[in-house]
Amino acid sequence: DVVYREVTADHRLFSRRLLTKTNRLPRWAEVVFPANMSRSVYIVEDSIVDPVAKSLTTFTWNLNHTTLMSVEERCVFRESADQPASTSIRREAWVSSGVYGLSRPIQEFGLARFKSNQTKAMKGLEHALSNLHGEAAQRPPRDPVKEPSAAKAKEAAKTLASTAPVTPATATKPQQFI
Repeated sequence: DVVYREVTADHRLFSRRLLTKTNRLPRWAEVVFPANMSRSVYIVEDSIVDPVAKSLTTFTWNLNHTTLMSVEERCVFRESADQPASTSIRREAWVSSGVYGLSRPIQEFGLARFKSNQTKAMKGLEHALSNLHGEAAQRPPRDPVKEPSAAKAKEAAKTLASTAPVTPATATKPQQFI
């Protein structure tokens, strides 16, 4: 859901979205962490579209489960300097954990999962772009089914997002970079 959007004085489009992501915990984490722990992660995404620089920059970070694992990502999409008709992507991620004694394995797991998910994300992006350019048959739009609990989750996440900082604070956390 878009929770905020504005066009700035320098003609950039700034948007803040609230996303919900679910991922199955690995088996080792199911043993360590309680079964009633929420499997949904609320994520804030700030995006800036700059028509002058011809770029799209996104910043994402999780709002909950931050003691277990905090993941922050920055992506910059812009016209490729080498191939003007192509788009280049610079993607960076920071993973940290505050779990005493397990922070290093949790960070390594987070980085491995992040890398794995990026491969899938790139395939999805390429598929979507090929559909936009008519290179593949168009699929009919899906009709999303919303469960009653989704509305509750959305409201809880909006409350969390309203208290989120404008930019992620990472200065006090040990981080791993990719």
